[in-house]
Parts: sequence; structure tokens; C-alpha cells
Amino acid sequence: MDSPSDNEKINQIINYLENIESRISRLESRLDIDPPSAESDIKLSPNFSNSLSVNTDSLENEIGQFWFAKAGTVILIIGLIFLLTFPYQNLPSAFPGIAGYLFAGVLFLLSHYWRDSLKFLSQYIFGSALLLLFFSTLRLHYFGKNPVIESITLEIIFLVLITVLHLIISYKRKSVYLTALGITFVAVTALISNNFYSLFILLLILSSFIVFLKLKYVWNGIFIYGIIIVYLTGLIWVINNPFIGNQLELQNPPFLYVISLLLYAAIFTSGNLLRLNKKTEDPTVIVSTILNCFMSYALFFFITLLKFNEVFALSNLAASIIFLSLSILFWLREESKYSTFIYSMLGYLALSVAIISQFPKPDFFIWLCWQSLIVISTAIWFRSKIIIVANFIMYLIIFFTYLVLADKISAVTLGFGIVALVSARILNWKKDRLDLKTEVMRLFYLGAAFFIFPYALYYIVPKEYISLSWTIAAVFYYTVSVILKNKKYRWMAILTFLLTVIYILLIGTTGNESIYRIISFIVLGFVLLIISIFYGKMKSKKELRS
Repeated sequence: MDSPSDNEKINQIINYLENIESRISRLESRLDIDPPSAESDIKLSPNFSNSLSVNTDSLENEIGQFWFAKAGTVILIIGLIFLLTFPYQNLPSAFPGIAGYLFAGVLFLLSHYWRDSLKFLSQYIFGSALLLLFFSTLRLHYFGKNPVIESITLEIIFLVLITVLHLIISYKRKSVYLTALGITFVAVTALISNNFYSLFILLLILSSFIVFLKLKYVWNGIFIYGIIIVYLTGLIWVINNPFIGNQLELQNPPFLYVISLLLYAAIFTSGNLLRLNKKTEDPTVIVSTILNCFMSYALFFFITLLKFNEVFALSNLAASIIFLSLSILFWLREESKYSTFIYSMLGYLALSVAIISQFPKPDFFIWLCWQSLIVISTAIWFRSKIIIVANFIMYLIIFFTYLVLADKISAVTLGFGIVALVSARILNWKKDRLDLKTEVMRLFYLGAAFFIFPYALYYIVPKEYISLSWTIAAVFYYTVSVILKNKKYRWMAILTFLLTVIYILLIGTTGNESIYRIISFIVLGFVLLIISIFYGKMKSKKELRS
């Protein structure tokens, strides 16, 4: 049978669509639904090439009108700046600066003239005029052999006035781009002042202003940019500001410099701490917190290490208190998950640095070990599973590092086992407060204690008393299990007894003197018999109850 022709196929499709339309009409009439108006009918474009042509014209207009405007403005202002830096030997020294002011004035007039007809171009030109105004003022002192303004103090005053004017205009216009440019002007002014106290005051005001904008307009991009600019400015100054021709070297800053770093960190923290939406921590909060913590403490650490070594430990202890206090504020105010974790971990890091710098090797290892109790206590309060796990990993790293670096195993090693037992007890004590399962972590800590005590006693006590010391440790575990009614400690005791038995049978029968060997066998056998009797009575009581 021949296949239907194309016309027949089209007629079949039309009939099929008409059938569907009639059914829909019947459904609309039964459900009392008004049919769509003729204006809402979807009309397919009869010619796809017309649509493609419109899109192409739109892209062409976008490039020609907006992209070229931006590129042309940037290229023009760069050209004018190069023109102002050109040495004019046969002209008065004030000529470049005056010419720059005239160019800026022309740009201001053009921006005003085009404010309605070419609004987008007017905004670009206005920002360029402000930049040219700042650079022209800079030209009065720099880039020439005979500066118009010889006093750097007077030059800084003029730059500050222009920058303040710029920021006021930016604030009134609510312009993010102009504000970013103004922030850059403040940083440049602070750097060319080449004076720490001017730098400190300007950056202090700038960081406060950035936080104000963050809280007022929720300008997250400005907030992150401001954090980077403030710390980067502090870094450039302390390496002797090589961008103005100075030799690259580390300066001798006053101690106020390291204090200012913590102060900037606290100010920027308030930008996130006082934000309106405290229910969620968006990526901006997390990124800004990481930048603030990393940049502030990195500068703080290296400057205190290289220039204030005599108070290095005390300085890091103060930094630890500040960062831990900020983490507590985040927890109390909003029960933050990420900010609390970041600030607390930085606080623990600063505390570790203070401990390592204060105590000699290997003594600082035991102090680091005891520090983990502080970490785990605050982690339980913060309900942070991440901190608890990270703390256990650090505990293991500290212990094994101690084993590698210590000249000999001393009684200090027992402290690691005590910390492990106390940590496991704290986790069990506050397990109802946590929103996480701590059973595995408790087993890890108890496992660490089970390994550490026999290992430490093996090196600490005389060889003839090793089995006796292990027996005492096992009895201690049994005693704790009875007091706390916890089976885990009984299993630790059983395993310790088994370890003791293996040691006595393999090593104790050959290595010790006869008297000590006899005492070890008698004591261990006596204790094992008592425990056996204890278990027998427990079984009898259970059978009587059943």
C-alpha cells in the first residue's frame, strides 16, 4: 500500500489538533473556565531570521553603547594620567597640576551636560573626573623635580579633603564603584603619608566606614574589598612601601601596629556580628570571616615573631583571648556554625603558638595536650562536631610528634593518657547537650589511653616493676568502672590484664631477677583470682534474680 502524500499527512495533523481543541473547549465549558483572549494567544514568528536579526542588533548596540563607553573612559583617563606625569622642564612646576584640574573640570561639565541624555556615560565620566582630581592633587608633590607643595603634611591634608569629598558624593549617590574608588584613595593617602600614626588613624576610620556601609546598604562586595585593602595597606607599609621608591625591607613598627591588627579584626567582625539576617551564614559571611581571620593573624604572627620576639608568647595569648571571645559572641548572639568554628580554631592556634614559644621542648607538648581539654570543653558548648574531631586529630599529631622529638619518654607522657581519659569522660558527661553522637569519639580517646599508659609505664618504671605497674593500671580501670558503672573501663582492664599476662609469660620469666619475677607472678595471679571470684558472684546474682 502506498504511503499517504504530504497533503494527506498535513490534513491528518490539522484534524488531530482540531479534535484536541474541541475537547479542551468542552472541558472549559463544563468547568466554567473563560477561554483565553485573542491577545494572549501564542503567535509563532513567521520568520526566525527576523528574530535572529533583532538579537544581533541588540548585542551590537550593547557593545557599541556600553562596552565602548567603559573602555573609552578608562583609556582616556589613563592617557591623561600619563600626560600629567610627563616631565615639563620648560614650564612652571604647577602647570601639570593646574592642567589636571582643568581636565577634571571639563569632565565634570560633560558629566553634568549628559546627565539626562547619556546617563550611563555621564556616570563613567564623573568617576573619571574624581580620579583625575585626586591624581592632580598628588601631582603637586610627586612626579616632578620641583614640587609645588613641598610639605608632605600639607599634601596629605589636601588628599584627605578630596578623598572625604569623594566618599560623601559616593555615599549620597549610593554608588558601589565610586565607593570602591574612594576606599582606594584612602589607602593610597595612608601609604604616601609614610607615617604609622597617620596610617593607623586613616585605616581605623576606613574600616569603621566600611562596616557602616555593610550594615547600611548590605554592600558585601565593598565589605570584602575593604578587608583586603586595609590589611594589604598595612602589609605594604610595614615592608617600607616600595611602591614609592623605598628599598624593600621590614620596618621597625611601634607595638601599636600589632595592636591595630587585632583592632581592625574586631571592627570587621562587627560587620558580620551586627548584620540583620542572623539566621543564615551566606558565602559572603564565610568568605569575609576567613579573610579577616587569615590576613589579620598572618600579619600579627610574623610581625610579633620578627620584631617583638620578647613578648611573642604574651601577644599570642592576648590574640587567642580576643579570637575566642569573638567566637563566643557569635555563638551567644546567633549560635553560628561557621564563624564560631573559624574564630575558635584561630584562637586555639594562637594559644598553641603562645605555649610553644613559652615552654622548652619537649615540655610544651604536655601543655598542648592539656590545651585540648579547653578545646573539647568549648566544642561541646558550641555543639561543634567539626571541632571535636579536629581536636582529636590534633591530639594524636601532638602525641606522635612528642614521641618522635622527645629525647626520652618521661612521666610527662602519662599526661597524654590522663587527658584522653578526662576527654572521654567530658564527652560522656555532656552527651545530652550535644546534637551529635559521641560514642565513637569516646572509644577513640579510651583507645588512646589504653595504648599510652602501658607504653609510658614501660619506659618510666624500672624493668622489674613493669608488669606490676600494668596490673595497677588495670585495677584502676576496674575501680573506675565500678564507680561510673561503665562497661568500657572493664574492657580496658581486661585487655590490660591480658597484655600483662602476655608480657610476663614472654619477657617477665627471663628478664627480671628472681625475687621481682616471683612478686610479679604472685600479685598478678592474686588479682586475677579476685577478679574471677568477682565475676562468679556477679553471675550467681544474675541467676538468682532470673
